[in-house]
Amino acid sequence: MKVPFVDLYAQYQNIKSEIDNAIASVIRDTAFIGGKYVEQFEKNYAEKYGFKYFLGVANGTDAIFIVLKALGIGQGDEVITVCNTWISTAETISLTGATPVFVDIEPDYYNINPDLIEEKITERTKAIIPVHLYGQPANIEKIVEIARRHNLYVIEDCAQAHFATFNDKFVGTFGDVATFSFYPGKNLGAYGDAGGIGTNDEDLYLQMKMFARHGALKKHHHLIEGVNSRLDGMQAAILNVKLKYIQQWNEKRYKNAMLYNELLKDIREITTPKVRPNAFHIFHVYEVRAQQRDELMDFLKQNDIAVAIHYPKILPLQPAYARLNHKPEDFPVGLAYQSQILSLPMYPELTEEQIRYVVQKIKEFYGYNS
Repeated sequence: MKVPFVDLYAQYQNIKSEIDNAIASVIRDTAFIGGKYVEQFEKNYAEKYGFKYFLGVANGTDAIFIVLKALGIGQGDEVITVCNTWISTAETISLTGATPVFVDIEPDYYNINPDLIEEKITERTKAIIPVHLYGQPANIEKIVEIARRHNLYVIEDCAQAHFATFNDKFVGTFGDVATFSFYPGKNLGAYGDAGGIGTNDEDLYLQMKMFARHGALKKHHHLIEGVNSRLDGMQAAILNVKLKYIQQWNEKRYKNAMLYNELLKDIREITTPKVRPNAFHIFHVYEVRAQQRDELMDFLKQNDIAVAIHYPKILPLQPAYARLNHKPEDFPVGLAYQSQILSLPMYPELTEEQIRYVVQKIKEFYGYNS
C-alpha cells in the first residue's frame, strides 16, 4: 500500500467542480491582481475568524515581515520567538534589522515555553512571536499576560493553525495581530503561495495595507516606501471555495490523529502527541517522537509510506544564526527532540486502512506482533 504524506489531489477531486468554476470565473473576469475575489476572501475570512480586518498578502513569510515593519520594529530592537519553527518566523525579524531572541520549547506540547520568556526580555525587546506549531495552540493566554505586563506586542504565527482554538477562542485572536500561510500543504491551502494578516486594530491594518502596496493606499500616492505583496485573484478564489470546508477538514484530521494515538499507544519506542487541555489541535502535522528515528524513517519509506521531519535542526544552531553564539545546552528540550521527531502522513482524506498500515509497519520495525 502507498501512503502519501499529503494528498492534495484527493482533496481537489472532492471539490473539483467548485474549484474549476472558481478558476474559470477569475479568468473570465480577468481579475488576476486585486479585485472582487480577493476582496471576497478577505471579507469572508475576517467574518469566519472574528477579525475586524484581514489583509491578503503574497505568502506567510511576507505576512510576518509586513507586521513587524508596520509596528515600527527595526534596528536595535529584539523580538522573542521559539527555537523550533520554520525559519520564516525568525528571518523576518532579522530582515527588519532587529535581532531574534530564541526560547526553548515545552516538553509536552512543542510550543514556546512561557516560563522561559521573561528571562529573555530586555529594554530592547519589542514583541513576542509565539508559533502555534503543528496546529497545537501555544499557551497563548499566559504569553499575552506576560507581554501586557512588559508592554510588548504579541504577533501570533498561525501559519499551521487555521481555526485551532484555545478556551473556545480561535488562535490568532488573543494577541495584537495574527499571520497566516496558505501554502498548498497547509490545512487551508491555495494552489500556490498565499498569505494573510488578521487584526482588530484599524490603524495597524491601514499601515500594513499601505506598506504591502508600495506604500500607497491610493494608486500613485506613495506615503512611504513599501513592498509589493499581494494575494492574487486566482488563489483568493480557490481559498474562498476551501474556506467552507476548513473546519470539517480540521475535524477529520483530529479524528485521524486520535486513531493514530490509540493504535500507537502500546509501542514503547513511540511518544504520541499530547493535546493541550482546553485546546483544539488541528494537526497540520502529526508529530511523534521515535527511538531509532532515522532507521524507522528509512524503513517506512521503503514500504511506500511518506514521512518527514519538522524540523531537523533547531534554528539557533543553524549556520544562519551563528552570529548569535548559541550553545546546544541553551535549548535542551529542542536539542533533544530534534533527533527524535518524525511526522507521519496526515490529511483529511487519509483512510483508516492507511493509518492501520502505517502503524502495522511501525510495529514491524520495532518487532511487535501486528
